[in-house]
Amino acid sequence: METKPPPIIVLAGPTASGKTDAGIALARLLDAEIISADSRQVYRRLDIGTAKPDVAQRRAVPHHGIDVCDPSETYTAGRFFREAADWIADIQHRGRRVLVVGGSGLYLRAITDGIFDGPEADPALRARLEERIRNEGLESLVSDLTRHDPDTAARIDRRNPVRVIRALEVCLLTGRPYSVLRRERMPQVIQDTRMFGLRRERAALNARINRRVDDMIASGLVEEVTSLLAGGADPGWTSLQAVGYPEIIRYLAASTSLADSIDAIKRSTRQYARRQMTWFRKEARLRWIDAHDRMDADDIAAEILRRLDAPREEGNAGARPTSDAAAHHDT
Repeated sequence: METKPPPIIVLAGPTASGKTDAGIALARLLDAEIISADSRQVYRRLDIGTAKPDVAQRRAVPHHGIDVCDPSETYTAGRFFREAADWIADIQHRGRRVLVVGGSGLYLRAITDGIFDGPEADPALRARLEERIRNEGLESLVSDLTRHDPDTAARIDRRNPVRVIRALEVCLLTGRPYSVLRRERMPQVIQDTRMFGLRRERAALNARINRRVDDMIASGLVEEVTSLLAGGADPGWTSLQAVGYPEIIRYLAASTSLADSIDAIKRSTRQYARRQMTWFRKEARLRWIDAHDRMDADDIAAEILRRLDAPREEGNAGARPTSDAAAHHDT
């Protein structure tokens, strides 16, 4: 009789919350392999700006979902869903636990709930839509999406060009509303999961973000971007829209000072963390770990392990820290 694999563990949280170190510590405790649910770490040569686990960390614990495509490609959540299914099957076949670590909400949801099986991306159409954004602004695409699919236009993040482009692309390629196709083609996911979220007080998270950005600059982020551009990278590529890269590109084009670019990266990263928490607060299945500076990665991993098979606490789902840390307001 075939044995059912143990539940997949998910560790979510905003950028700079400490997921990487905590995930590695937890993987060691569980003899697990990590699937990175990060929409930026999939790209080769984008190392410093995406805060990838370093060589030693990836040697200590096998990672999947890192460096899987070139920066010139557009890696989709649909591709992640398909490849993650293969990674999960392989890890479980070898008798190891699966630990998903990341902050990209759509990728995490692909693991837990599946994802819309839509048409493959059309590079030529995407190029035209991206050109329209540069020339006319994102709102022009939102207007088109409203005309083709008002239901999706009403609920989508209208500030996110990747989401808007994908929804409009599906409408244009199929001639049908994205919202209708999504209801028809959502697969059923039968994997059992245990979901944890890592969060910190607002001021503490902002301080960690500032330190991370300073460390990225000291580690060679400017040089990384310079090398990418010298190698033929197009600033319009989807991969180079990740926070940190547009700001440094503007600096290299002499459009702003390095100090102003660093401040812009910090501000954009705080805003990104806020958007991540907005997504995560809607996920009622998350069991929150409220980390503080006296907790190291081993402490966080031990707390997750302790709560792994414990009954779910009443009121824990989506609960906010008492000081409103989850909001991550940015001024």
